[in-house]
Amino acid sequence: MLLPDATLLALRAITAHRLRSFLTLLGIAVGIAAVILLTSIGEGIHRFVLAEFTQFGTNIASVSPGKVKTSGPAPTGIPTSVRPLTLEDARALARLPQVTGMTAAVWGNTEVSGNGRLRRTTVNGVGADMPKVYNIKVKSGQFLPAEELENARAFVVLGAKLKAELFGGANPLGARVRVGNLQFRVIGVLESKGQFLGVDLDDAAYIPTARALELYNRDGMMKIDLAYAEGVPAARIAAAIKTLLTARHGREDFTVTTQEDMLRTLSKILDILTMAVGALGGISLLVGAVGIVSIMTIAVTERTAEIGLLVALGARRQTILGLFLGEAVALSALGGVMGLVLGIGLAQLIHFALPALPVHTPITFVVLAETIAAAIGLLAGVLPASRAARLDPVAALRAE
Repeated sequence: MLLPDATLLALRAITAHRLRSFLTLLGIAVGIAAVILLTSIGEGIHRFVLAEFTQFGTNIASVSPGKVKTSGPAPTGIPTSVRPLTLEDARALARLPQVTGMTAAVWGNTEVSGNGRLRRTTVNGVGADMPKVYNIKVKSGQFLPAEELENARAFVVLGAKLKAELFGGANPLGARVRVGNLQFRVIGVLESKGQFLGVDLDDAAYIPTARALELYNRDGMMKIDLAYAEGVPAARIAAAIKTLLTARHGREDFTVTTQEDMLRTLSKILDILTMAVGALGGISLLVGAVGIVSIMTIAVTERTAEIGLLVALGARRQTILGLFLGEAVALSALGGVMGLVLGIGLAQLIHFALPALPVHTPITFVVLAETIAAAIGLLAGVLPASRAARLDPVAALRAE
């Protein structure tokens, strides 16, 4: 039998029972739509989270005090201590090859008062290179000048929200503000950066690191962040940091984390989550497969005489098998197209109704879902089709 004739016969068999075929198509369509919708939301969240992390750049290495490790029981009676990260450590790290910026960070929550108003907020001790390291821009004035770390002057840069809370629409440049029990002069205001994982970056003040150490009575930094040149492997920078600080401290009592490693790990986790929600949608496809098995089994029973006539006229058993398999694949393929339209439509509708919810339909999952739909039709049609091909033509012709 020629392929056009076989295709026409399969389509006629589908349209002969429109309601039954439609319900079968609907089972596959709902499964495909569920896969598309869930993976669209998962992929959208994936991109949103990665964008949140990369808004500060990807070439960042962070050094924090204390070594992250697991060991046996600690010996009793022997005190353990972690050497703090000092301003001298920060200066030495800034001189490493390929390092383009350094900021030593100390932070805490304290009161900031100015213009007759008072607000308790986050105060960050940072270095002059912070805008370069974190990819932050100054809206007005300037950022903290590059000065000797220990002798940095009492300057402060305000976040956009903090400036609005204290000064409203007035120009704060040159004004005096009190941070804790210390006096500072405002020299700049940052552009709005928004929130990062629930932390409002605009509701903060930025002062020199040495002044923050004095404010919070600390003898070391909470972390040192380094920006390095594009194209330099993160492993090379991490190795250079470890070599330098180990030589200075006498042991590796610190932890080095690169943004590249964090993003790689995070991306793997989010990929698994996207695949997991897609698999949940795939359960609906199994329901659609059961529907195809049912409809094809019924079709074989109803068309027993037709099958016997085809065999009597010389149709090979492979031809009969191909006809019923083609009908099953056609049902699943049409259902897949319906599901694709339904899934993408629902995803865009949800994004339109909830703009804050990130939605992105991955092409890979679209192709995969359609392939799975066709495969389900093929597999679900094997048993009924093989049963039809094995029918005895004489017994089939006698069937009512």
